Amino acid sequence: MRYFFHIAYQGQYYSGWQRQPGVKSVQEVIEQTLSKILKTPITINGCGRTDAHVHASQFFFHADIEQAFDFDLLYILNKALPCNIAAFDIIPMQPKAHARFDAVQRRYDYFVHTYKDPFLNTQSSLYQVNNLDFDKMKSAVKLLTQYKDYRAFCTHPDKYEHTICNVMEATLFVNPKADRFRFHIASNRFLGKMIRITMGKILLVGKGEISVDEFESYLTTLKTPKLLLPAHPTGLYLSKVTYPYLNLAPRSEIISALQGTEWASV
Repeated sequence: MRYFFHIAYQGQYYSGWQRQPGVKSVQEVIEQTLSKILKTPITINGCGRTDAHVHASQFFFHADIEQAFDFDLLYILNKALPCNIAAFDIIPMQPKAHARFDAVQRRYDYFVHTYKDPFLNTQSSLYQVNNLDFDKMKSAVKLLTQYKDYRAFCTHPDKYEHTICNVMEATLFVNPKADRFRFHIASNRFLGKMIRITMGKILLVGKGEISVDEFESYLTTLKTPKLLLPAHPTGLYLSKVTYPYLNLAPRSEIISALQGTEWASV
């Protein structure tokens, strides 16, 4: 029987979602935990591959569990998992449902604060910069939905069959004091470090180090910049994953608290 697991995790403790030799990954921790509980090897397939130290306030993976279980797997799984990983739902699915390939949209939010705050240091990215030009940053962000090829915003574009992404939403939100902001983006797919590279370029626009026209030139010429300079991983959240047959609201409250009622698009 195939199941979708609806989870969330704090990524700063892990070297990304994907299992890799010699490092601690979210996938490996969950696979080991499920295998112990079910007393059989379990392999899971995630809806994406978040980078090291990137968070997910909503994430799905699927697993095939052949034997029937007559206990509360969700409860036992949460008891066994570390406190930085939480499971919210276990959903029986059709045999061919795929957590990664069936997703039609993924949304990410990137949070930045411009002053040192010990309560934000693991939830938002610190850039101690003043007088960011949010109007120019807004102009750059608005360009993202107008283009499809993100070859210039990717670490290794040649490893992909193509670098086309259908960016459906891209918005910049700023708090009233203009000392915190949130970059929101939604697409059918994302390339390696695409959001962090894009965020890094948006910050350069805000600081006046590149123009909006220069930012747009990466989208028109598809020429990879000499220096990619991805933004810090801390502050980036995979915040929503949507399927044609499954559209659950995120359960984690942290993303809502960080978004706040005071945020305004600019």
